[in-house]
Amino acid sequence: MKTYTPREVVNELDKFIIGQKEAKKAVALALRNRWRRLQVPEELRDEIAPKNIIMIGPTGVGKTEIARRLAKLAYAPFIKVEASKFTEVGYVGKDVESMIRELTDLAVKMVREEEQKRVQSRARELAEDRLLDILMGTANRRRSPIENLFGGMAGEESEPEPAREVDQDLNRQKLRDLLRSGKMDDKSVDLEITAQSMPMLEVISPSGMEDMGMNLKEMFGNLMPKQKKKRKVKVPEALKLLTQEESGRLIDQESVAKKAVQLVEQNGIVFLDEIDKIAGREGATQGPDVSREGVQRDILPIVEGSTVSTKHGMVRTDHILFIAAGAFHVSKPSDLIPELQGRFPIRVELQSLTKEDFLKILVEPQNSLTRQYIELLKTEGVEVDFSADALEELAGYAATVNERMENIGARRLHTIMEKVLEEVSFHAPDMNGQKVAIDAKYVRDKLANLVKDVDLSRYIL
Repeated sequence: MKTYTPREVVNELDKFIIGQKEAKKAVALALRNRWRRLQVPEELRDEIAPKNIIMIGPTGVGKTEIARRLAKLAYAPFIKVEASKFTEVGYVGKDVESMIRELTDLAVKMVREEEQKRVQSRARELAEDRLLDILMGTANRRRSPIENLFGGMAGEESEPEPAREVDQDLNRQKLRDLLRSGKMDDKSVDLEITAQSMPMLEVISPSGMEDMGMNLKEMFGNLMPKQKKKRKVKVPEALKLLTQEESGRLIDQESVAKKAVQLVEQNGIVFLDEIDKIAGREGATQGPDVSREGVQRDILPIVEGSTVSTKHGMVRTDHILFIAAGAFHVSKPSDLIPELQGRFPIRVELQSLTKEDFLKILVEPQNSLTRQYIELLKTEGVEVDFSADALEELAGYAATVNERMENIGARRLHTIMEKVLEEVSFHAPDMNGQKVAIDAKYVRDKLANLVKDVDLSRYIL
């Protein structure tokens, strides 16, 4: 994958996220430091710890999106977990080590997909040969195999009889040409699919021990003998199923697991959302805050660096990048236990979005909201056009509602856009070929009364 400089990372993030320059610089430096660590002498490499980050800011300002886009740029296994779903050891809840296991499963999937792309052409050749063998085996009638597949010139079926002498290689090549040209896509074949003898095997595990249940299910599944199951499928589906089976045979699963573990250890990114929900409040010494501190102490060894056992092997967390995020309305980062604070040396504050930010969000990103709605309604044959004054009104209403009520950031735009385009979306199937102009008056007609009525807007916007 391409190695990005910090400036290039920020430029890439700017394509999808408006504002938040400080947060973008922080994650860009964290990503670059990973590359730098791999360039230093090997004896020093393991001593350099990742600079974990805490993002502080209200919901909907881009914390999760920054981390997710960063992982895509780095081609890194990325997982988002809610810190509040973990509980102290001994209580009912999810085990903190499960996030590393899930991250490793994701890395295995990524590596396997890459390996499948690598062996795709060879797997398709093998699958094609197997499919041709099936087709040649079923083409055993009085007419030639090719005539058989298309029902013959007269469209009549003949009684089966021993195959006459034909040039098998020539017929096979003709079949191959027909298969590749798509002229056999409407034909069906009987295909043998490998299936487990106990496909409905379920293992019920206690809450907090989901990984044990998955491992037991896999173990019992491997013990059961595999059996062949016959299915009648169309030729394209048969080719797809056979290609998957052949690619599975060509891929070395042990090598995939080994590469995945290495990918997690060197490139993995864990996004710990809602970390403020487990921060103990000042002066609290009993009640649920004790459990919050217990969760922090359970998370601490994972962030510090420990070895987690997964079904793909042992995974070290020393160089996994942890990005924590929280609104910190009630608590503050200093309410975290000192040991955990020390493992997140970089703190960045994300700013609340203004009317100007909302206006940019509507038009500037590659996946802007207006473009999404235009493309969605275009599928129904409806052309939607947003005027500049309409965008100003939408941004203004979003900022106003966020000020009056709970500030949910850019997510407010989704609510407002849905309300404005509700009628058009509903009647779109009956408006094929029509053009809808969205101007400032149209927006005001849909939203003005709702925004004026605070009680009503509290429930609808």
